[in-house]
Amino acid sequence: MSRHRTTVREPIQVYVDPEDRKLLETVAARTGLARAEVLRRGLRAFAGQVLTERGPGSSMAALIGVLREGDTPADLAARHDEYLIAYQSGKRGRSRRR
Repeated sequence: MSRHRTTVREPIQVYVDPEDRKLLETVAARTGLARAEVLRRGLRAFAGQVLTERGPGSSMAALIGVLREGDTPADLAARHDEYLIAYQSGKRGRSRRR
């Protein structure tokens, strides 16, 4: 689910202290991402926290009561993220056996 952008829309200048610069360099090196991409992703993550009206875990409330008795996939605990994404995108389906 990469949102890699090939063009820069508007360059900006950011001042960081040495500790934040080291943190940026470390994250970029560990992930293999450009520093600008690390900053973009950090901005998006922070905006998701600040601009949402819902608290942490609020998406779980939407799941209460969606499964009927006996409709729980056997691998729900191991693949919960996949099922949640499928449910939220309207593609709810049965478990695929591995």
